[in-house]
Amino acid sequence: MLHFIESLKQKNETLFYFGLICFAFAMLCLLLSKLTSTEVFGVSAWIKPFKFSFSTFLYCWAMAWYCAYLPNFNIQLFNWSTIILLGFEIVYIAFQASKGQLSHFNLSTPMYSVLYSLMALAATLVTIYTAYVGILFFSNSFPDLPDYYVWSIRLGILIFVIFSFEGFVMGSKLTHTIGGPDGGPGIPLLHWSTKFGDPRVAHFIGMHALQVLPLVSYYLFKNTKAVFIVAVIYFLLSLLTLMQALKGRPFVKSKQIEESVKI
Repeated sequence: MLHFIESLKQKNETLFYFGLICFAFAMLCLLLSKLTSTEVFGVSAWIKPFKFSFSTFLYCWAMAWYCAYLPNFNIQLFNWSTIILLGFEIVYIAFQASKGQLSHFNLSTPMYSVLYSLMALAATLVTIYTAYVGILFFSNSFPDLPDYYVWSIRLGILIFVIFSFEGFVMGSKLTHTIGGPDGGPGIPLLHWSTKFGDPRVAHFIGMHALQVLPLVSYYLFKNTKAVFIVAVIYFLLSLLTLMQALKGRPFVKSKQIEESVKI
């Protein structure tokens, strides 16, 4: 692990430190969720900035590692685009959390409407830039890297992009719950609804193909055919959870959560 951290720092010091800042802020938000009583929809207001900060940390470190393989890539433009766009999202989400107010789907005032639209634009631009990186991976050859590893990065980025844009499902409905109101009982920490459909499940699973596929490819399968099979299964799992959510069905039901706690 220490070797990985040192190598990552050498490959992309800028995104390394931004990712580290996001991780530290995520831990602070998690602590605040235990120490403060501010809530949104019955959940600590600090859970959302925790999730976004931690996800950004994972994204930054993964992309810092992958982009180092690309020839003639303007890494500084990518770095600062990522920092500005995702940094804006995190700051606004945390600011709203500190006031106990919604960041997403908040159209209660013209200012909040504009800021919500800017968040959506920021997320879209990051996704498009990531898609561009994916195109570069598909259009370049990497003779010094194992084929199965290169394909895991390509497919991981592809699934990430698809399920990043799946966020528009929630944006178009101005809710992350299908079949009922936002809030209510949910899975611990993640707070995915255990009563109604929740597209955040597919969003989460699909986007983290960016980390999961290269990791299992490099350390477990080490086979190109196996990588394709795992990628298809992973994609279908993400798609299945999305279809389940759109039908108003929870990923895990409240009763299942209660039984697992008793066990």
